[in-house]
Amino acid sequence: MAIEARIRELGVRHQSLERAIEDEVSRPAADTVRVHELKRQKLRLKEELESLKAAIH
Repeated sequence: MAIEARIRELGVRHQSLERAIEDEVSRPAADTVRVHELKRQKLRLKEELESLKAAIH
């Protein structure tokens, strides 16, 4: 069960990062460094999610 809980937690964080990216990009003077960092964080979460999902299947 711990893996499923971790997957759910990462999914929530992934969605939160997606919203933060959308918010930053929609600003008139978007901080491209921040957008880049948020995207890297989101990618790391996605990779971890995929790894965990593969481990339970």
